[in-house]
Amino acid sequence: VIIVLKDPNLMPILKWVGGKRQLLHEIIPLIPEKVTTYVEPFVGGGAVLFEYQPKKAVINDLNEELINVYRVIKESPDELIELLIKHKENNNKEYFYEVRALDREENFLKKYSNVERAARTIYLNKTCYNGLYRVNSKGQFNTPFGRYKNPNIVNELVVYAISNYFNNNDIKIMNDDYKEALKYLRKGAFVYFDPPYLPISKSSNFTNYTENGFGYEQQIELKEQCDKLDSRGINFLLSNSYHPDI
Repeated sequence: VIIVLKDPNLMPILKWVGGKRQLLHEIIPLIPEKVTTYVEPFVGGGAVLFEYQPKKAVINDLNEELINVYRVIKESPDELIELLIKHKENNNKEYFYEVRALDREENFLKKYSNVERAARTIYLNKTCYNGLYRVNSKGQFNTPFGRYKNPNIVNELVVYAISNYFNNNDIKIMNDDYKEALKYLRKGAFVYFDPPYLPISKSSNFTNYTENGFGYEQQIELKEQCDKLDSRGINFLLSNSYHPDI
């Protein structure tokens, strides 16, 4: 009997809308024991991935800043920790708004290194109101300051746990349309879909993790993608809102 030891420090580094930490006890038992490739086309904060800890996986998200965080954790965890320590030392309301405003600058993506951008995303996530990652129609971070007494800005244990996991396993990290993550899959693969939900009420209409949203047409298209997987004999699990249209 081979006992695979799970890393208890492997958990989401970011709080993400629609995160599945509270539902892991329901979701994990639904994943088959033998999976050749685990695929998460809308990975978000990665709660299911980090709990399940597959050896081979494809993870994807359309949010460029989110995927940049994962790539930086994989490639440059030490430099990331250094910058997070600086953010922690400087953290106050005024500093928060200075850091938040950086993505209003022209050539934001070229002006700042991947490590600087990743540290900024984690810092804002840990210190903004409710840890809510939200952008406006221009893709600019717009959540206000959160006023926490002691936010966990430098979470070294989790950063290194994720870095080790990404480097010691076959984990492909993609920043693309979710359909790209479904290409070339074979029988034995398993897909967990956790798309932006169709809002149950007008007040809960929150799909702006990325500027372009995910509306009713996209939900229909996703259903058709599931049919295609089914016809290829590929198992999947999908989470969504309890809505008559769904």
